[in-house]
Amino acid sequence: MNQNLSTLPSSDPSAVLRYRDRQYAADLIGAALLHFNFFTWLDQQGAATNESIIAHFGFAARPLDVLLTLCRANEFVQTDSTNTHTLTASGREFLCATSPWYLGPYYQPIKDSPILLGFVKVLTTGKPANWQAKDDAHDWHKSMLDPVFAGNFTNLMNCRGMIFGQHLASALTSHIAQRHHVLDVAGGSGIYSATLVAAHPHLTATVLEQSPVDEICRKEISAHGLVDKITVHSADMFADAWPAADVILLSNVLHDWDWSEMEFLLEKATSTLPNGGLLIIHDAFINDAKTGPVPVAEYSSLLMNITQGKCYSHAEYSSLLQKLGYQIGSYHDTIGDRGYMTAVKLPQ
Repeated sequence: MNQNLSTLPSSDPSAVLRYRDRQYAADLIGAALLHFNFFTWLDQQGAATNESIIAHFGFAARPLDVLLTLCRANEFVQTDSTNTHTLTASGREFLCATSPWYLGPYYQPIKDSPILLGFVKVLTTGKPANWQAKDDAHDWHKSMLDPVFAGNFTNLMNCRGMIFGQHLASALTSHIAQRHHVLDVAGGSGIYSATLVAAHPHLTATVLEQSPVDEICRKEISAHGLVDKITVHSADMFADAWPAADVILLSNVLHDWDWSEMEFLLEKATSTLPNGGLLIIHDAFINDAKTGPVPVAEYSSLLMNITQGKCYSHAEYSSLLQKLGYQIGSYHDTIGDRGYMTAVKLPQ
């Protein structure tokens, strides 16, 4: 077995990751500022609800949620108990065109940049922009069907997953002590399964992945020397049945999808798990008040642009899982602005 799977780094990767994760946040603020004059309008209204914002600008619900979360996290906007939004002093002074301290001109150089223009599209359609705002590219979901793109993207996620996976495996020790088999849904390179079984030799795992990522995963599992512990099941997670397991891991999966798709995936997990089965959601979590953390709100902006999803909160996941019949566990930080929650399927 590859010894790197069980060797933790001595330092925290958060600072390095945040430079990449925040890459799109300035463009989202710039789009709202320069293309929609959003903050000046909100100041003129005095206060606004989601419904009134959508009616005026034609924004889709998912990107509006991401924009407002980013604005709350940076204290540009505040939201009261009736879900009504107003500008803070900072938002009024620096983001309104009527203010003597307006900083809109500072964003003018990126007004027509490809990523910012992609946000203009995403805000009004709810559909993801082209990958990295390239004219000859598809959105991320379609791009993953191309073997070259899928290979490069899987490698991108694999380097991060080595660190995240080791910390997750350590944090889950008490949760999985009496468990046996993990189904790693949309597990990419299989790095999370690999780090789990390396840390907990009593476990075996199955990685569910579609073509062409399934073949990439098989090669990675072989390179780690874990073919006797981890199998790869080739399937479409939406269209096909899931293999049986007493643990289902959804690591960095649900954030790629909008609410209805996320709900569908959680329903599939529920129909797959036995009573008493364990569901693990590992991701970057927005806090329940949707006021931060700032790095996660920034990362959610990136996800909103290139995928059909965003970062969700523990409360949002819990609202669905309670309806599906789970005992909900609390949220726990791991490393790099990521964390996990667990849920146990109650007898149906």
